[in-house]
Amino acid sequence: MQKIGIIGSGIVGKTLGKGFIKHGYSVMLGTRSPEKLEDWKAEAGEAAQIGSFGKAAQFGDILILALKGNVAEEVLRSIPAELLSSKTIIDATNPIGSEPPENGVLKFFTNLDQSLMEKLQNTYTDAHFVKAFNSVGSSFMVNPDFDGQTPSMFICGNSAEAKTEVREILDLFGWETEDMGKAESARAIEPLCMLWCIPGFLNNQWSHAFKLLKK
Repeated sequence: MQKIGIIGSGIVGKTLGKGFIKHGYSVMLGTRSPEKLEDWKAEAGEAAQIGSFGKAAQFGDILILALKGNVAEEVLRSIPAELLSSKTIIDATNPIGSEPPENGVLKFFTNLDQSLMEKLQNTYTDAHFVKAFNSVGSSFMVNPDFDGQTPSMFICGNSAEAKTEVREILDLFGWETEDMGKAESARAIEPLCMLWCIPGFLNNQWSHAFKLLKK
């Protein structure tokens, strides 16, 4: 089973880390503050490790970018580029700005002509970014229960091989994968975070996911 390096130790990183361990992977959570993750490590078990961002990138056959969008570029710059080269990087970030939501709608620091993932892919051209896990809350990322309905996870990326790896993970995690094409499609996928959050901000309703219906 492949090793997973998670860049980020917030709720998304910790949730996905436990999810990968549940499905038989070994995981290293990359963080600036290892001492804050000892409880997580104890709960996650023997397959869980903690390290720096660089050590997690070195450890993982597949990497997960699970950071606030506004620090993603800074953190990746702190990692030697050769540790990212040729690897599939599942990008769960969203370019959420510092301003408060307006009538429930988040503010982004990007526009519809370039997504955050495109900026990262254009900077790290030898890595294989795949957008995923950005359009649902962390509590539903791993084997979500929607009364027998399988929700849709929208992905995109330039590497067909990397997207195949991500599809296999999403199958394990109980999702129906919807491949939206190349990196430019992140311009549409990242704003799904806005849409997902609106019922939460307006009505405190956070228990939902997207489903693409086909005929």
